[in-house]
Amino acid sequence: MPNLEHPAYPAAALLHLEGLVPCRESQVSMLLSIFGERQQFSFPSIFIYGHTSSGKTYVMQTLLKTLQLPHVFVNCVECFTSRLLLEEILIQLQSCSCETEPTSPVPCDTFNDFVRLFKQALVSRGLQDQTLYIVLDRAEQLREMEANILPAFLRLQELTDSNVTVVLLSEIVWELFRPNVGCFDPLTLYFPDYSIGHLQKILSQNHPPEYTADFYAAYINILLGVFYMVCRDLKELRHLAALNFSKYCEPVVRGEANERDTRKLWKNIEPHLKKAMQTVYLREISSSQWERLQHDGGEPGQLKGLSAHTHVELPYYSKFLLIAAYLASYNPVRTDKRFFLKHHGKIKKTNFMKKHEKTSNHLLGPKPFPLDRLLAILYSIVDKRVAPTANIFSQITSLVTLQLLSMVGQNDQLEGPRYKCTVSLDFIRAVARTVNFDIIKYLYDFL
Repeated sequence: MPNLEHPAYPAAALLHLEGLVPCRESQVSMLLSIFGERQQFSFPSIFIYGHTSSGKTYVMQTLLKTLQLPHVFVNCVECFTSRLLLEEILIQLQSCSCETEPTSPVPCDTFNDFVRLFKQALVSRGLQDQTLYIVLDRAEQLREMEANILPAFLRLQELTDSNVTVVLLSEIVWELFRPNVGCFDPLTLYFPDYSIGHLQKILSQNHPPEYTADFYAAYINILLGVFYMVCRDLKELRHLAALNFSKYCEPVVRGEANERDTRKLWKNIEPHLKKAMQTVYLREISSSQWERLQHDGGEPGQLKGLSAHTHVELPYYSKFLLIAAYLASYNPVRTDKRFFLKHHGKIKKTNFMKKHEKTSNHLLGPKPFPLDRLLAILYSIVDKRVAPTANIFSQITSLVTLQLLSMVGQNDQLEGPRYKCTVSLDFIRAVARTVNFDIIKYLYDFL
């Protein structure tokens, strides 16, 4: 027996809609009750909220398109000013009906202009006899616009004297929206997070045709058992399921196990799912790189390139400045001759190690250094000559702004500024790899 029933809409359309929005039947049924029939006046404004990937945007889009209800769908992040938002609504409204050719958009500077143009567009498109739905996705951005925008949208039905319903989609609660001066409160509807059973049902629908539904459902069960505690985002879980399924099928493809041998399949996929746990949400590598890693049996850290944790785009000389700063922070001053002076002769580490230096400098933390020492190391490690121009000094300031360097003490005009490098060893090694510089050879702790 179908869960969605409404006398105003065909039973076949509702049955099709139910198959498109699994595990959201109660919310869709509530929305259909609020919407009523096409020609009936609906509630002036509806506020739908819930966490990320709870199906708010997808359900609204699917509902309006499947039932062919006239609607305008606008993302408030894309239309980040009131003028862009109002003009986008008018542009989409012109394309709601195909009876006439769309006209060129009219500039809309104020909400008064919008109300006037909106009423004209309703009449010209023949939409005055049925409910028009204006859906504003990521509606929390409305709080950053003019103070009159949100209250006006909530009362748009009254201002235009038209059959229009404004639907706000957001990830935050209505209490954080309500203006201090007060406004018309919308009808609120909450979309709860998907439970593990809901996720199992939704993800199992995407099974490849060459495998049985039970086999793919067992794989999804294993996947959720690993990732559900750290990730409940449906989009991310769908991405992980598609990324790791080929590895799960390998024993079956090679003939080492059948589809019901879950123990062998689990043993084969377990180490790869643990690797994938390290990159949930991060997208450190592309899907093709991940598949290549799984095929080669490598670790994510063995990829050529930088991970999302240890990667920042810097100009060429800024990278060498950061490397020089790291060397100045973690190498004792008297070792500069050992590392950066040509024809220094053979110097053993034991000849100048004192008793208190048995502890690693990396355990003690970075030491401050003056600007002239930083530049001296820079000139030594860069192959070609670098002139001490304003460009170099401005890049040092940029590194401080990015908090890769920190200025220690006051900027004394007599002694000059002193800095300290704040990045980790993994970070500086990743940066050094991009310029083909072996930083380990120049660190005192690794002699």
